Amino acid sequence: MAIKKGKQQKEKPGICYIVGAGPGDPGLITVRGRECIESADVVIYDYLCNPELLTWANANAELIYAGKIARAGKSEQDSINQLMVAKTGEGKIVTRLKGGDPFVFGRGGEEAAELKAAGVRFEIVPGISSVFAAPAYAGIPVTHRLSNSSLTIFSGHEDPSKDASAIDYKKIAAADGTKIVVMGIENLSQICEQLIKHGTKSNTPCALIRWATTGGQETLTESLDAIAALAEKNQFRAPAVLVIGEVVNLRAELSWFENRPLSGKRIIVTRTRSTAGKLSGRLRELGAEIIEIPVTRTEKPSDEMAFAEMVMDCHRYNWLIFSSPIGVERFFNIFYKLYKDAREIGGAKIAAVGPGTADKLKEYHLSVDLIPKKSTGEALAAAFEKMDESIENLTMLWVRPEKASPVLAERLGAAGVILDEGIAYRTVIGADDITGSLERFKREGADIITFTSSSSVEGFLKLKLELPEHLKIVSIGPSTSQTLKAAGLDVDIEAREHNIDGLVKAVKKIAKK
Repeated sequence: MAIKKGKQQKEKPGICYIVGAGPGDPGLITVRGRECIESADVVIYDYLCNPELLTWANANAELIYAGKIARAGKSEQDSINQLMVAKTGEGKIVTRLKGGDPFVFGRGGEEAAELKAAGVRFEIVPGISSVFAAPAYAGIPVTHRLSNSSLTIFSGHEDPSKDASAIDYKKIAAADGTKIVVMGIENLSQICEQLIKHGTKSNTPCALIRWATTGGQETLTESLDAIAALAEKNQFRAPAVLVIGEVVNLRAELSWFENRPLSGKRIIVTRTRSTAGKLSGRLRELGAEIIEIPVTRTEKPSDEMAFAEMVMDCHRYNWLIFSSPIGVERFFNIFYKLYKDAREIGGAKIAAVGPGTADKLKEYHLSVDLIPKKSTGEALAAAFEKMDESIENLTMLWVRPEKASPVLAERLGAAGVILDEGIAYRTVIGADDITGSLERFKREGADIITFTSSSSVEGFLKLKLELPEHLKIVSIGPSTSQTLKAAGLDVDIEAREHNIDGLVKAVKKIAKK
């Protein structure tokens, strides 16, 4: 039941941000939109919102999926309105994520009115609508100086409770320039017939764009009188945007998004919830459709105080050894809480187990003195043993996860090193599937899966998912490959450089086969 409107109530604590989540590409949300997600106590999101946006929410935020009820009808929308009012009225920061722009063929206006009537604060954060994004990503300018300078936009799906249609096909057909139809896939045949009936030329070029701006984007082009039949033949389903007009002919020259190296490839990224972004972003830029499966999460070590004491004494060591980018980050998070001056790290030399860890150290403006050719503890131990000067009686601090192979410690100990092992974090197998990625993988499958660590392999195996026969497995390095092979899985390609750059190159290579 909708909240009763009447005398304006006194504003209650809390605030609700009605945020346009954009058309699908997470890079197209506004900076303000991201800030609202990051600051929210509650995030209420729709079906058309890219679930990757939810990874920006803080770990304690309540995430509520309103997609199914949002598509069903008025009573369900009333339930969403009440939910928004109730959560905001509790004094919470609520972010209501809506696909595209909340005021462009959405129900953001209705939701804002309910908040206003209930006396709770709200803010509207505009988003990029698929009305403009879909044609742009298909290489179709909706206006063009040499062909047209007007634009008509209408919805192909109206409120079924209305007594009569508000769409005047006679006026729309008579309008010059480009015509764009949103939410029209279910009524596509009737829409095309009505436009032709009222004067639009049957051979007018059309483009139908599905899942625009995502790695799953598909575009069909045909004349107005044939586009509906082509859509049915190709089983095109919502969400899709229809563009009608001569500007569609420019796609042959201006198409860009669907021509990238990984276009049409669905890739699984197995990462922790907090570190998936960089790899996913790189692959998405190359055209891939990404499904992030969070198989592990990192948490504080069991004895964080003991680790902090070692960080505090880091200037007393001859060597600092880092075995992962996360360890580097955890080390410096504590270091800069203890010290304000980077020089407090002292004169210790620095070793990194691989290029990914070395790259992370570079972010803190630190050079690496020792890095093995292979990204393994054994290779790092061998590199220490082969140094010109003796390492006997040298003091070293090894920054590592709670569970790590003992090989490095054993070999350094045998060489006479005085080694302290600083437990920077622990890796926990399993993470909340807030994006619904597991069900999506089961339903849609994938072409390629990437693994960035042994723990990501172990976490993925615990999910007991059935792997498609054609699925290609890409490993970041020897240790990860060893874990995969021990589990009976074939590694189709291993990155030559054991970092994100190397992994992306390996994905591009295997995708060509």
